[in-house]
Amino acid sequence: MFINREISWLEFNQRVLDQALRPELPLLERVKFLSISASNLDEFFQVRVGGLMLLRQTGKFKPDITGLSPSEQLERIRERAGNMVTTQYHLLQEVLMPLMVEAGLSPQKLDDLTEAQHAALEEYFINNISPILTPLAMEVEQPPMLPNLSLILGVELQPTTGGETRFVAITLPEVLPRRVQSAVLGRNGYVMLEDMVSTFCPLLFPGEKVLSTTPFRVTRNGDIAVAEEEGGDFAREMESVLVARKFSDCVRLELPAGTPQSIEKRISAIVGADEGSTYRVPGLLRLVDFGQMAFEPGNDQHKVQAWTPCWPAEVDASLSMFENIAQGDILIHNPYESYEPIVKLIEEAATDPDVIAIKQVLYRTAENSRFIAALCRAAETGKQVTVLVELKARFDERHNLAQAEKLQRSGVQVVYGVKGFKTHAKIMLIVRRENGSLRRYCHIGTGNYNEKTARIYSDLSLLTCNEHLGADASQFFNSVTGLTRLMRFRRIYPAPATMKSHLLELIAAETRRAEMGERAIIRAKMNSLNDVEMMNALEKAAEAGVNIQLNIRGICCWAPTSEKARACTRITSIVDRYLEHARLFHFHNGGNPLIYMASADWMSRNLDRRVELLVPIEDPRHASRIMGILDSCFKDNTQACDMAPDGSYHPAENKKKAFAMQAHLQREARRRARNQESDNKRVLEPHKPKKA
Repeated sequence: MFINREISWLEFNQRVLDQALRPELPLLERVKFLSISASNLDEFFQVRVGGLMLLRQTGKFKPDITGLSPSEQLERIRERAGNMVTTQYHLLQEVLMPLMVEAGLSPQKLDDLTEAQHAALEEYFINNISPILTPLAMEVEQPPMLPNLSLILGVELQPTTGGETRFVAITLPEVLPRRVQSAVLGRNGYVMLEDMVSTFCPLLFPGEKVLSTTPFRVTRNGDIAVAEEEGGDFAREMESVLVARKFSDCVRLELPAGTPQSIEKRISAIVGADEGSTYRVPGLLRLVDFGQMAFEPGNDQHKVQAWTPCWPAEVDASLSMFENIAQGDILIHNPYESYEPIVKLIEEAATDPDVIAIKQVLYRTAENSRFIAALCRAAETGKQVTVLVELKARFDERHNLAQAEKLQRSGVQVVYGVKGFKTHAKIMLIVRRENGSLRRYCHIGTGNYNEKTARIYSDLSLLTCNEHLGADASQFFNSVTGLTRLMRFRRIYPAPATMKSHLLELIAAETRRAEMGERAIIRAKMNSLNDVEMMNALEKAAEAGVNIQLNIRGICCWAPTSEKARACTRITSIVDRYLEHARLFHFHNGGNPLIYMASADWMSRNLDRRVELLVPIEDPRHASRIMGILDSCFKDNTQACDMAPDGSYHPAENKKKAFAMQAHLQREARRRARNQESDNKRVLEPHKPKKA
């Protein structure tokens, strides 16, 4: 049975929101998960709802894999998303806000302040806020261009001498803090920016009376594709897409419940929102802003205890990364283990006189990225540096454009991806001169080269100087930069060339074993599953009796159809403090396990329309570690939810001792680090003979 992709995603976001509903979690951890669920919903409306609305507008009524038309999908989304928003605000207003009041972390109302506090905030508004504000007349004939996802204050005005009312919009700029803090409000005291502007905005309109104000928020369609024409300037095309996205059609209008009808009517007319895209919420808008509180210093009693990444046991900090890798392949599991060795590798390569070339794919990088800085240094010192920057990384396009320009100014050869495909592979190749010949060092991973998200995303990295993988890395870069076919690889299976066909062969092999009465197992960990060929292959395998265990964090569009297939299949999802991001696969293979890690999910976009990499893990130590990670996925009975036949989810059965995968993996990382430290200490200590 197939499940609608959009509804499956909304069920995933419900699992995120469910974390905020857990009373045993600390207050700010619950606030964090509420914020994440709101941020996820923002992107969902921009991309998925925006895309469906475009399909409906263009008259394309091709149904999805479940037979639903775009209009039918939009109707179901509105109902399901509406219920989710209701849950979010009930949680905020009835549960979290009273707890925040008790903890002294709730926003203060200006009406409750003393005259002295009120006067101090008015002075703050005059000096620090009002000079930045720009009121725009909301005329239907010439509507203002109101930005996407920004908090905007609508104001209804009337001349003090009487006459017709008029309406203006005041965008609250991102440079201003949403939670305005002041010494007069106490240590944790703050007021909301929209309350301050609403209270003091009469100062902006001399000679007029403010009749009403309301904050509102517009979500615009972000599903705008770049036209990759022959001979065109791809970077310039991407710039035009970014401009178009700022002022594209409205897909959602958010207003506080009880907004005066006069001002709501004007706002709706200005932004082009109909009743079906209007959401009236009983509380503060833009819940995503509250998540910052969980990461700010202080209030530790309201947060979960931090987990400090361990230094990877396989990396000797006293040696260079090249010396470490030369001793054997290294597998790093962040954020349980530190991501620093990967950053250290590129920084060492940038200054090492024996390194002659560096090649890397960049999809999403951090602000002030150390990778970008190292690549620039390498090029400036005369090394041959080639970087493939993927400009089509949605919502990171502007950042990637800026990073590409910075790299080019330093002399880096920048390639803007592959025409018609997103390059989503995570790979770095360093060519080093050693003993009169060239040696290739590689990093291949499941996550982006982003030292910030590496602290909160769970991913794996393979560091190797294996000859076959090095040759494949060279072939990969030659293919994507020279626009040749992704062929003749020794170990790696790239998408869209061979990854999907190889995975289907692996599934088919397990199916044949099951049909012959042999033991057959498929275990996979990924973010999403929606490819029809892969789902049909899994259905056939389950029917044949293959034991299938899938750990899918987000979208899962397959549920086994028959009783036999359901009896052989378990699909589970884990939402915890880290975002599960690694893609790992295990095929029993008649007792000789085949283990892989990949940059790709089993989605049509990844397997057919992106440049991705599937890498076999051949070192027995690392294969065992990955099998241990998969074991823990299916042992989790505290954070895991199992999918029911109808696509809904329920908490995994907790008949045994409580087990949480992420807590277990953190303990394992500490154990490996302690053991390595103990081994190093024994090596350094002099041998003392025993007394007779």
